[in-house]
Amino acid sequence: MSRLAIPVVVVQVGLMMMGVVDTIMVGHLDHVALAAAAVANVYVVGAIVWGMGLLMVLDPIVSQGVGAGDRDAIARGVQRGVVLAVLLTVPLTLFNLPGEWVLGMVRQSPEIVPLAARFTRATLWGIFPFLLFIVFRQTLQAMEKMSAIVWTIIAANTANLFLNWVLIYGKFGVPAMGAVGSGLATGLSRYVLAGGLLFLAWDDLKPALYPWRRDAFEIAPLGRMLAVGFPIAVTMALEYGAFAMVGLMMGTLGTTQMASHQVALNLASLTFMVPLGVSGAGAVLVGQAIGRGDPVGMRRAAGAAIALGVGFMSATAIAFTIVPATFARIYSVEPEVVLLAASLIPLAGLFQVFDGIQAVVVGILRGAGDTRWPMMINILGFWLVGVPVSIWLGFYAGYGPIGLWWGFVAGLAVVAGMLVWRLRTRFRSTIERLIIDKERSEELPVCIDESVPHS
Repeated sequence: MSRLAIPVVVVQVGLMMMGVVDTIMVGHLDHVALAAAAVANVYVVGAIVWGMGLLMVLDPIVSQGVGAGDRDAIARGVQRGVVLAVLLTVPLTLFNLPGEWVLGMVRQSPEIVPLAARFTRATLWGIFPFLLFIVFRQTLQAMEKMSAIVWTIIAANTANLFLNWVLIYGKFGVPAMGAVGSGLATGLSRYVLAGGLLFLAWDDLKPALYPWRRDAFEIAPLGRMLAVGFPIAVTMALEYGAFAMVGLMMGTLGTTQMASHQVALNLASLTFMVPLGVSGAGAVLVGQAIGRGDPVGMRRAAGAAIALGVGFMSATAIAFTIVPATFARIYSVEPEVVLLAASLIPLAGLFQVFDGIQAVVVGILRGAGDTRWPMMINILGFWLVGVPVSIWLGFYAGYGPIGLWWGFVAGLAVVAGMLVWRLRTRFRSTIERLIIDKERSEELPVCIDESVPHS
């Protein structure tokens, strides 16, 4: 688990670092630019997360195919992933075009709406290459071929840093574009992500991409992929949507509150990349074990993933509690922003322990092809508990930004507890390999032997 999880975590942290660099460099302009970039990122990622979730159906398809030694299933899955990436680009792009209208409708500060909308449109060039990168990344990850992904992430971060410096501040004769320049840098850097993987991992990707199969366009298998992938997308969107909702509510309190919220959330999101990476590794190893008919290996992989993810998040929670102001000063030099962010960061430390549990367990269940239960649990935890608690504490009880963040804690605690219950229940039953093509339906299920101790 560690051998796979460490490079997966490096990749996740590298992806997050692109956003951290954007936030830090824009944050040194002024608090208006920082707040506008924060709102724009909520808007953009809120759309693209649907594409990411749908394409993560490749986790069980490819990893179980690898475990079973089924090269045809791997190739069909990857090529259909490319088809879905193309199809998803159009609606995701269209959704992000009317920025002024959408942000105005959700009552964001008129001071930041025009800038946030321009930032949003500047990132749209990168939607398709980013979706293509997701297809290639999930494929290589399921094959445990991580070297090319790590080097590509390093190259993309280097490009993003350089482009931010040039486009935000105006270098080499390029006019200074401010926050909008950061959005454009993000979009352009995503071409490095997709192109880098094609170049560095062509030997591994070529058998899955060439020759192109006519059945990659068949409607029925694509529909079955969407049936499994849609709950993943909904789960991710519900979680992200709950955080976005709180962010939008924070924006109604003022620009200082929004900037402080962005600092704390960006920091928590950076540490969250570790259990998210462990979640990806868990999905791969659980899926491979199911593909080769190894219930003992499946349980051992699940237990190892939980231990790694939760252990790391507990350690960072302690650091967030001890020196919150030190972390806040990394992002901003404005005293009001630092003071408020320092009061939110310890809460981020508390909720991320629960966040680590739910992230890892969702990945384990995804590797087993179990995607519907996590979706329903997210609806209950985030939207029937978390968001209402945030609204009540933040606005009606008068706790403001701190009250809004306590809703995070409540929602994540419920989600984490219910997902652990689902994992224990699911791993006591028969788990079958995920079948997308009907001609593969003769594959034997993996039967769980109740005499094997649970991890």
